[in-house]
Amino acid sequence: MPRARVPGGLRSAPFAGRDAVAAGLLTKRQLSGDTWRRLLPGIYAWRELKLTHHDRCLAAGLFLDGRGAVSGRNAATLLGADVRVLGAPVEVTLPAGTRFRAPTGISIVRSPLPGGDTGSWAGIPITTAGRTAFDLARRLPLTEAVVCVDAMLAARLLEAEDLRESARRRPGWTGLPQVKKVLLLCDAGAESPQESRLRLILVAGGLPRPVTQYEVRTASGLFVARLDLAYPEHKLGVEYEGDHHRGRGAFQADLRRMNNLRACGWTVLRFAARDLREPARLIATVKAALTGVSG
Repeated sequence: MPRARVPGGLRSAPFAGRDAVAAGLLTKRQLSGDTWRRLLPGIYAWRELKLTHHDRCLAAGLFLDGRGAVSGRNAATLLGADVRVLGAPVEVTLPAGTRFRAPTGISIVRSPLPGGDTGSWAGIPITTAGRTAFDLARRLPLTEAVVCVDAMLAARLLEAEDLRESARRRPGWTGLPQVKKVLLLCDAGAESPQESRLRLILVAGGLPRPVTQYEVRTASGLFVARLDLAYPEHKLGVEYEGDHHRGRGAFQADLRRMNNLRACGWTVLRFAARDLREPARLIATVKAALTGVSG
């Protein structure tokens, strides 16, 4: 049996079935065949298309059909922030009173959505960077809120003052007290979500706030290394070690780097994912190192 013909314009992205039918690319009967995968009511994709996060958001945007915008972590990821969206339903924000029943794969947030808070990214309706950061800061648990805002700041999607202004312009909105806490804790120097979590564990444990992305130099000014987190007055570095450190080439480079830091009088503590799940032990280790170095 010959394979069904797949129009070129429908191979690379989800599409609204009614639009494909109106354009004469497919018939309603063809849409019901196994060549196409139904993603959402009325929204389809070629069965061999490997869906990306962008594709899932595009499908949600097509389904919204002008009634709202992709928001939250999904919007932040589309804009370029590293907030790790893995398989969760696509969040969309709709104004209160909008008639909309969420199908599987979409999560609805009801909130005012003035025109200035939305835009378009590669054809997908999304909340702007400022509105996205504001929503993440007020809705998520505090640690994850800071992690997401850190990522948006690091990606230069906005500055902390933009978030502060967003809060000022929305008196009475839910979650404003937490936004103020996020503003106190966020840091544009975090280069990964795990670095943010490590920094927050230290601060929550009563330790001084470390400096992010601190450059160590020799007495003559030569660059030695850049540390994830540092207590310069104690010459103590604290770093998160991810999988990228495990290759042989990276291991050799790390050895040279650590030796050079040691030669400059620095001590560096390195932690991995498991350590972040044992915050009390992590805090005690850093506290002991600070006491030992400073004493």
